[in-house]
Amino acid sequence: MLKFHQHSVLVEHLKQGDEKAFAHLIQEYHQLLCTFAYNLSKDTGKSEDIVQNVFLKVWEQRSQLKAEYSLKSYLHKLTYNEFIDQTRKQKSMSSLEKKYVETLNNFLEQKDWDQINKVITVVKAEIETLPPKCKKVFTLSKQDGLTNIEISEHLKISVKAVESHMTKAFSILRKKMGDKIKTILFFVFSN
Repeated sequence: MLKFHQHSVLVEHLKQGDEKAFAHLIQEYHQLLCTFAYNLSKDTGKSEDIVQNVFLKVWEQRSQLKAEYSLKSYLHKLTYNEFIDQTRKQKSMSSLEKKYVETLNNFLEQKDWDQINKVITVVKAEIETLPPKCKKVFTLSKQDGLTNIEISEHLKISVKAVESHMTKAFSILRKKMGDKIKTILFFVFSN
């Protein structure tokens, strides 16, 4: 590991995909970055996640490393950016969750459970009438919780095709059920 103490040698070995160089990088900077991430987030678990994502990005983008730039500065910048990204996602999710709960409460106030169960039955029947591939994509997404990329890999179709099937499914269901279809689907797939 002594050979990796020279910055340019470490960078060159990283660019070549040398796992020992990567292990050295982690050993050298892990604690420093965890401390930096903790000072930003004030959360031990979150700081470890941030640093893990940083090292993953370094490995994935290792071919772009430059020997003339400081690895320490680069790693600190990546750590800061990862913290900002996670914070934005968390805030975005919080406002999204708040809106979803409000919509759900409004829906529940307007409906009684017998009526909701009838709507669920109708929606399930409508889902069954979707074109086969469209139905498969839709249920993998809504029932199984797969992402578009996971569905794409599972069905061996493009992500664009997945998006197209989802758009088509929502369009068909929205025509039959109205704009509250997303709220209704919550009940359908939680049963």
